[in-house]
Amino acid sequence: MNNSNSITNGILKALAIVVGIFLLFFFLYKIQSVLVYIAIAAVLSLIGRPIVGILKSKLKFKNTFAVIITMLILIGLFVGLVLMFIPLIIEQGRNLSLLNIEELQGNIENLYYQVSEYFAINNLDVEQSFKDSNLLSKLDYSIIPNFLNSVISGFGSFSIGLFSVLFIAFFLLKDSHLLEQGILILVPDSEETRSKKSFDKIKNLLSRYFIGLIFQILILFVIYTIVLLVFGIKNAIVIAFLCALLNLVPYVGPLIGGILMLILTMTSNIDASFSDVILPKTIYVMIGFVFGQLVDNFFSQPQIFSKATKAHPLEIFLVILIAGILFGVIGLIVAIPTYTAIKVVLKEFLSENKIVKQLTKDI
Repeated sequence: MNNSNSITNGILKALAIVVGIFLLFFFLYKIQSVLVYIAIAAVLSLIGRPIVGILKSKLKFKNTFAVIITMLILIGLFVGLVLMFIPLIIEQGRNLSLLNIEELQGNIENLYYQVSEYFAINNLDVEQSFKDSNLLSKLDYSIIPNFLNSVISGFGSFSIGLFSVLFIAFFLLKDSHLLEQGILILVPDSEETRSKKSFDKIKNLLSRYFIGLIFQILILFVIYTIVLLVFGIKNAIVIAFLCALLNLVPYVGPLIGGILMLILTMTSNIDASFSDVILPKTIYVMIGFVFGQLVDNFFSQPQIFSKATKAHPLEIFLVILIAGILFGVIGLIVAIPTYTAIKVVLKEFLSENKIVKQLTKDI
């Protein structure tokens, strides 16, 4: 009888644990947007942390005032970035004649014919096939109001998300131990001291990492801007910044950035001769893009990342590669911060392990 009760209690306990874990994951799934807000706010607080430190130590600002100034700086940078892209959107809209379908069709036909002629394709067949396809006549104009509705809805969600991120980031900056205290609630009292040390190291390393990312983007931005300005591409600064920003996503970002630069270079000269202007400019710009990527991959990224995270360049490469295979694009983005945090925790709690000792010897 006692054995049957023990077995029953064990089954019920195991079932309760499984149900509890399921409910926990279901709850986390439901509040995933809030978790994303907290993660973004945490990144902003890590980037703003050195600014707050400088304002407090060098200019003798009080903590709250230093945080307010830092938040205003971050908001100003964000607004400036948004305003930068407005001229690009207007210019590309003008180039593609989005408000004049007939002119757009004429431009596309002209570009299509020039491409066909340059590559020695039969002009009559090309013209007939283009006319037979009748691409623009198949355009579903009902997508315009649907698109506007989506934009309005998306703007509402974006506004809520932006306010949430800024609100959370403000308090994470104001009280740098707020997130840490929330997590320490789940940590046993006996491990609290070592956990606090881990948090301090993680914050320092991740602050250096995110500042390193800013320098990485800055180097690419300078290279791309010079290349685009030399070849007379309109809105060169905005295009360069956008392509440099995409580099934050390892491997995938540069590929998208390269395609984007190619398209924007071609559309900036859509009325010009394909063989005399569009193709040569595009080739030269893409050579400049490849040069920027080579500098980033073999100099900027290994040096900045290895010094910021105290990890070997090969180690960083393998971590990003494995994270990308396992978790896709999200894995590529969070690979290095997550790996850095894991290394710090392992060093604090498993410092005598041979493998851990080797991986964390520079931390």
